[in-house]
Amino acid sequence: MQRLTQNLTRFVRDDDGVTAIEYGLIAALIAVVIIATVQTVGTNLSKVFSYIGAQLA
Repeated sequence: MQRLTQNLTRFVRDDDGVTAIEYGLIAALIAVVIIATVQTVGTNLSKVFSYIGAQLA
């Protein structure tokens, strides 16, 4: 019984899994921000090229 208690205590104190999940969430958040930024810049850039093309024609 004491060994089971020790193993449970060690399992509760183990932070490796929690740290990996936190890093995963941070990476996902960074990816979402990058995707949103690229889409916004792409839309604006498309408008700029359309304007330049209209001015040249």
